[in-house]
Amino acid sequence: MERLMKIYDLLLKAYGPRKWWPAETAFEMMVGAILTQNTAWTNVEKAIANFGDNLSPQFIETVSLTELAQIIRSSGFYNQKANSLKALTKWFEKYAYNLQEAKKVDGEILREELLAVKGVGRETADSILTYALEKPFFIVDAYTRRILSRVGYKLPKTYDQLRLKIEASIPRNLYIYNEFHALFVEHAKCHCLKSPRCEGCPLACICAEYD
Repeated sequence: MERLMKIYDLLLKAYGPRKWWPAETAFEMMVGAILTQNTAWTNVEKAIANFGDNLSPQFIETVSLTELAQIIRSSGFYNQKANSLKALTKWFEKYAYNLQEAKKVDGEILREELLAVKGVGRETADSILTYALEKPFFIVDAYTRRILSRVGYKLPKTYDQLRLKIEASIPRNLYIYNEFHALFVEHAKCHCLKSPRCEGCPLACICAEYD
């Protein structure tokens, strides 16, 4: 726990609180989690903006697949993502589109339900759980793996093995989970790119690659 929390503290000191996820509402966050798959966030922002005042589960439920796909076209894979948004909205309908009702359900049960939704994988499910439903599940993405590998961690192969390993090593605190993931994203954009920019890196003091 001590080493992971040192990474957290160093990143927090370097970048400050990130206050993620960038969304106006919890449902917008859920939509964004689908749209951000395999694309840059700037493309997601364009797609979100195209909804105008219509970004609601009721609209996505009733709009045609063809129209929905055109609205989110900028996010790429738009036909596939339109189907996923329809499926996610269908799942949300069982809670009458009421976030508070969904939050009453155990996190593990919600995770199983989300993973059964077409187009929702583990990273997307954990993003929705953590940022929209306030259930702490650590989000593992390519940035997480890249950074932890470079600072010397031997990483398990599967998503859930790494997620559980991280969760066992840090406090089970929703705020820390939120910030830690966002800090990993920020650090990967600023320093820990595919070709790392090591000069000025806040993790240089503990980074195996730097050594």
